[in-house]
Amino acid sequence: MTATRRAWLRGGLTTAVGLTAAACDKLTQSPQVNATLDGAEALNRRLHGLFVGRSALAREYDRSAISPDFRANGTTNPDSEDYQALAAKGFADWRLQIGGLVERPFSLSLAELHAQPARSQITRHDCVEGWSSIAQWRGARLGPLLKRAGLKPQARYIAFFCADTLELTLDGSGDYYETIAIADAFHPQTILAYEMNDAPLPVAHGAPVRLRLERQLGYKMAKYVMRIEAIDSFAALGRGRGGYWEDRGYQWYAGI
Repeated sequence: MTATRRAWLRGGLTTAVGLTAAACDKLTQSPQVNATLDGAEALNRRLHGLFVGRSALAREYDRSAISPDFRANGTTNPDSEDYQALAAKGFADWRLQIGGLVERPFSLSLAELHAQPARSQITRHDCVEGWSSIAQWRGARLGPLLKRAGLKPQARYIAFFCADTLELTLDGSGDYYETIAIADAFHPQTILAYEMNDAPLPVAHGAPVRLRLERQLGYKMAKYVMRIEAIDSFAALGRGRGGYWEDRGYQWYAGI
């Protein structure tokens, strides 16, 4: 292949990718397309609950199934001064804040979180990009922590605010956050994982704590969790669609 032909193909591919990206941007900004996607998401959520059940457990595996090369995606080391200071001390000064629409807000150190009711599970992580890996996770069950805080009647969602920023924006909408339904927060496999494969959770995978929400796709499992709040609406968070990636076109409910 000649250099001219390679350059022509490269230019063609770049143009095609650019046109596709531009088309996707236009689609995600279309009210009609978003309304259709929202309708499909609601249908998916109803069918998932009807045929699978929101409390059904995700499959768990033997240790022999653990993947030797679990990929770390998204942010792999938040560069904020606050996070780096916490990491430098082994997260000894980290405290998880639990508040919002609760009767008894409180905070926990990492050592105190380790003392809470916990669960270990070997599960498969399914990424929206098309790859899957299996790992063992251990962490505090979220449900008992929320019971301790005492949810107020108007609480409908649980929001997770994280240390990483995927996109620098003036309005802060590039800061990673995620929201889930109250029912999913109380699922028995929903944990705040602080161990992976019998070792402290690595920074690349979300240390000191990440959410594990085994019945949904990987992008729902927020890493670097710093604060949890019970809320009645996520309209005022980010761009109002319930999570960093949801604000950029992903569906809020990612049930599998």
